[in-house]
Amino acid sequence: MKKNTAAITNDFESLANDAKALLAATADVAEAKVIEARQRLADALEKGKDAWKFARDKTVDGAEVTDEAIRGNLYSAIGVAFGVGAVLGFLISRRG
Repeated sequence: MKKNTAAITNDFESLANDAKALLAATADVAEAKVIEARQRLADALEKGKDAWKFARDKTVDGAEVTDEAIRGNLYSAIGVAFGVGAVLGFLISRRG
């Protein structure tokens, strides 16, 4: 799971770096359309950073709450998981 998160983070960082490089490469172009496109790209980059931080924070918060719930009710969680597995196993075995 951490590998996937790290890969996604690296992809987003790479995309952000490429966008920043594009902004830097077009800094000397003074055409109105290029200036407008650069501003839209800069705004999108900022929104993307904010969205990524929000999603990451919500995911971490959810994982922490789940971890606390499972640790607080360990035997209940094991019992529920066993029960769900038993029911699924029973249903699957009846199909075959």
